[in-house]
Amino acid sequence: MQLYLVYFGASLLRVANDAWTAAALGLALYASAFLGEIWRGCIQAVPRAQWEAARALGLGYPSQLRFIILPQASRIALPPTVGFLVQLVKGTSLASIIGFTELTRAAAVVNNATFRPLMVYAAVAGLYFVLCWPLSLLSERLERRLERAGASTVSFQI
Repeated sequence: MQLYLVYFGASLLRVANDAWTAAALGLALYASAFLGEIWRGCIQAVPRAQWEAARALGLGYPSQLRFIILPQASRIALPPTVGFLVQLVKGTSLASIIGFTELTRAAAVVNNATFRPLMVYAAVAGLYFVLCWPLSLLSERLERRLERAGASTVSFQI
């Protein structure tokens, strides 16, 4: 629906709009709103005592965020952020509804020409896997690294 609104809404405002720009803008707006909510929730998940301790140390608000809150929130936010980004990569196939030829739409065109749906869509599934799997591996690696960093930080606080 958001892609429709961006694509056809721009023409109502008499702004020149092609499918690529509308898809990029629509997906960027969707991603920014969703990621904003993920990160807002993760920042709010940091215990209130951490905020109070940072304030007691005399840190200003930017320093509280930079040194105390965001490092803790990033450990919480990493899994849902990467999960959403993988979902967004797969969701780009929705851009075909406004006339943008992306991977899944191109597969439909090739399938109509070759009449080999199993081979064509298996190749598309493989390409999506090649795009998403390294992102998941990177996330897993970062989670392990942040877990080790969090464990060493906790041991120093005791």
